[in-house]
Amino acid sequence: MAARHTLTVSEARERVAALRDEIRTHDYHYFVENEPRISDQQYDALVRELRDLEAAFPSLVTPDSPTQRVGERLTTGFAAVTHSVPMLSIDNTYSEAELREFDARVRKQLAGQPFDYLVDPKIDGVAVSLRYERGALALAATRGDGERGDDITQNARAIRSIPLRLRGADWPSVLEVRGEVYWPRADFNRTNAQRIAAGKEPFKNPRNATAGTLKQLDARVVAERLLLFCAHGFGKIDPAPAVLRASELVARVRGWGVPVSPHQRLCAGIDEVAAFVHEWEQRRFLLDFETDGLVIKIDQLALRERLGATSKAPRWCIAYKYAAERAETRVVRIDLQVGKSGAITPRAVMEPVQLAGTTVRHASLHNFDQVERLDVRVGDVVVVEKAGEIIPQVVQVVMERRPPDARPFERPTRCPECGGDVVQDEDGVYRRCTNPACPAQLLERLIFFCGRGQMDIEGLGEKLVEKLVQEGLVRSYADLFRLPRHRARLEKLAFEQQRKGDDGPKTVIVEFGAKRADSLIAGLDRARARPLARLLAALNIRHVGANTADLLAGHFGNIDALLAADEAALQAVAGIGPEVSRSVHAWLHSPAGRKTIADLRAVGVNMTQPRSSRPASGPLVGKSVVVTGTLKRYSRDEIEQRIKAAGGRPTASVSRKTHLVLAGADAGSKLEKARELGVRVVTEEEFERLLTP
Repeated sequence: MAARHTLTVSEARERVAALRDEIRTHDYHYFVENEPRISDQQYDALVRELRDLEAAFPSLVTPDSPTQRVGERLTTGFAAVTHSVPMLSIDNTYSEAELREFDARVRKQLAGQPFDYLVDPKIDGVAVSLRYERGALALAATRGDGERGDDITQNARAIRSIPLRLRGADWPSVLEVRGEVYWPRADFNRTNAQRIAAGKEPFKNPRNATAGTLKQLDARVVAERLLLFCAHGFGKIDPAPAVLRASELVARVRGWGVPVSPHQRLCAGIDEVAAFVHEWEQRRFLLDFETDGLVIKIDQLALRERLGATSKAPRWCIAYKYAAERAETRVVRIDLQVGKSGAITPRAVMEPVQLAGTTVRHASLHNFDQVERLDVRVGDVVVVEKAGEIIPQVVQVVMERRPPDARPFERPTRCPECGGDVVQDEDGVYRRCTNPACPAQLLERLIFFCGRGQMDIEGLGEKLVEKLVQEGLVRSYADLFRLPRHRARLEKLAFEQQRKGDDGPKTVIVEFGAKRADSLIAGLDRARARPLARLLAALNIRHVGANTADLLAGHFGNIDALLAADEAALQAVAGIGPEVSRSVHAWLHSPAGRKTIADLRAVGVNMTQPRSSRPASGPLVGKSVVVTGTLKRYSRDEIEQRIKAAGGRPTASVSRKTHLVLAGADAGSKLEKARELGVRVVTEEEFERLLTP
């Protein structure tokens, strides 16, 4: 119950305004100046007083109040939004020589006109655009494909370093700042320690965990994880401020209360940039966020305009990426892993080595061609690298340290899991187990089936699927939906968990429990009702991904119509070629495919979906259209919708059946093939005229 107040409404309004101003001032000193002026307890007391006053006087609550960052309402999804100014990517360079080549190229284009560089550490976070209208946060969006991103405004409001209202009064009516949302190392490590203590799986790395956090449907989860935001660029600004340099604009944004990097440096020339690059090679590891390089930008705004951009990246900036960290270790053995499609891949098991802050024991060898190219043998000393500081891989063998008894690794002739026959892909690099009952394939197929892009069964992660298979509770896709019959056994499933103890980590046994069983059964019920396209994408039919599954489900509408279709009928679907139709038809009519469909039907899995309706008239009715290159007016999703609205069929590849190719900037092999086949090619302007009556 809210505390009673003796204040009048007028007095309360005055006190609320003062509290909000004081809290915003302290946020500014904490997040922007990095100089907190009061303790956390004092800050919390101010927020509590404000919250109590707003509870007593509800008419005084405003959306930009510091108490309104997190609401009780769950997000139902993330709408796509189009960026007013595209969020382009940045070209990379990896050596001082390449950096100086960039400088020479820029100086030539600017005909010797003097300029400075503004240099920023490159935060390894999630790119986000914040839009302020009349000083209030109006929209937050992820980068997405650069043209369109996801609206994450509700979650961005839960990040305390993002101001809900700008400071001062001299800000423009519309201000878009671009930057990175990231998870500071200390808070990330603290959260992982708490998850381990609670028996939960720890997050893999800060960047991926940040991306996952921003897509949470409950903003309260975002608030708990203490993410931060740092601005490094700009989108639309209206009216444009009277400044000549980006560094001046950064200073203004900082004054308006938006955090910017305290490590940003203005450099008079490429020599100063190079010195900064060398200085930060080791200093970057002392930062409280992940970074793999520096971003170098021309400071003068007018010169940025002169240089412009390609379809993908600005010409006035470049990213210097530090070389991936490498380490030497010894190969103990080479394991063979069997994937959901039967592909057998080699993996090096090594003596533990520290690499980019983590202990590495395994590294990818990709395929057997790669093993032979590197000539990796058991006992070899190898150089291991983390690609993007995430995925360890073997990049080199130290030949002078090879032991005399090291022997070449032989390609498998039998499946390491089931002993089944192994065949080499035609014109491919993979060897595959041909046994459809292979237990390793079953496990990987089940994990894939449950995944987010397929049936999205909440609560069925990799470890649980593995446990269910080990316990004999699941031997097929349909068995997943029979789990409610085995609830008693499900609740008693025992898992080993690592937890912190007084004497260090210790292993404890925890049961799955009733609460998690409830959640899993609810997730299964939701998955049972997924549309046909999601089911087709989940069934591991070769060459059938999400897009192909959507085409098939939208055309046929139900599984029975799909089963009745021969290869010719399958190829009649726009975007389905001979190879895909053969694969789909063969799977659907194989004994395993027939049994899978029958079993899933028996447990009540939905096998229908509304058929796609196409306009009966329009300038593109009956025509297949391929889009290639980068368009000025449309994102890829938007142009496909435009084609469909005109009665056409957007397709992915050019063939003799293609009626039209829409070619944007930097069109490649599809344009060449269209010309070879004599397919009509149009520009974006010609396409617009074609659609105009």
